[in-house]
Amino acid sequence: MKLESNLWAAFLIVFLANVAGVDEVPAQTGRIEVLDPHALPLGDGKVSTEPKRGYVYSCMTQFRGGGAQHAGNWIRGAIWDSTAKVQVQGDVAWPNAIFTITTENGNRRVTGNGLPINHTTGIFPVQRSDPAFQIDRNPNRIEAQQFAYSLPLFPNPAPMPACVPMGIIGVALNGVAFFNALDAAGRDAVAHEVQDHCSGHPEMRGVYHYHGPSSCIAGATGRNTLIGYALDGFGIYSMYDENGKELTNADLDECHGRVSRISWDGTQVNMYHYVLTREYPYTVGCFRAVPVRMLGGDGGGQSVPLPAGRRQPPPEAIAACAGLQPAAQCRFTSPFGDTVTGTCRSPAGRLACVPEQR
Repeated sequence: MKLESNLWAAFLIVFLANVAGVDEVPAQTGRIEVLDPHALPLGDGKVSTEPKRGYVYSCMTQFRGGGAQHAGNWIRGAIWDSTAKVQVQGDVAWPNAIFTITTENGNRRVTGNGLPINHTTGIFPVQRSDPAFQIDRNPNRIEAQQFAYSLPLFPNPAPMPACVPMGIIGVALNGVAFFNALDAAGRDAVAHEVQDHCSGHPEMRGVYHYHGPSSCIAGATGRNTLIGYALDGFGIYSMYDENGKELTNADLDECHGRVSRISWDGTQVNMYHYVLTREYPYTVGCFRAVPVRMLGGDGGGQSVPLPAGRRQPPPEAIAACAGLQPAAQCRFTSPFGDTVTGTCRSPAGRLACVPEQR
């Protein structure tokens, strides 16, 4: 009789899952998984010039290439297998990581140095001996940054959503930046680019960042759990709703957010928020409110962090612009043997070939 009862209970769980239109009800986690990690939809081509569900409404409209040099074998047509993707090796600690959140004068002040709190990273630049090098030869080093944002405690939705830049669009509660879902070629960065065991990597200025979900973000798999802030002040919340069901594009609006009951500064409120998902565009598809500029930043709307110290460009980059004018196209071969293309600029007072942003 006990065996029959157990069989009937198992049948009932499967039946209810089918009725709800989900794939699985994991008994141990209490979460309802909707997406198949072996066949996630690829986001390539889903870039728009207006708000659109499941797309990135990008401020950049022309992409010049960059990111991973080759497509990994985990990408198959219009889907990709997140369980088969390689990771950048290494386990580097960052004991000097700094991140604080304070409230003052009706604003939330977010400051830090861009390094991860309480988690390690892979080794960057990617080593030649690392299998990831065959796919993505990321030549950048992780560097401490200085950033400070003053976000509204209660952001108001704008009449029209705003596009998201290439660069920081938000900050996780562990001090790591969120970038949008695109790589420098306008492709699905989470699928194409090779990140470390925490799904992070640095760009050319050394900004360590995520493009999507990370197992190193506390609460990422919780229920309606705050895991960071977008640069318009709205919160970014975890991948599961209050009932433990995984959220997807079908549950969200064109900016990758929704209104539901959440905990906001210790109070339960019905409020708009963005959602971290395993489905592209992963975090913020467009800004629902007006994004802020970084305090002391360049004011260009790109929310670019200020470097902690000026670094001189490598000799190869300086030589590539010898005899050229600023803004000229340039190319050089890095110490890792890969070809780097970019534009002649003066980031540290000397004209040098600056690679296209990852």
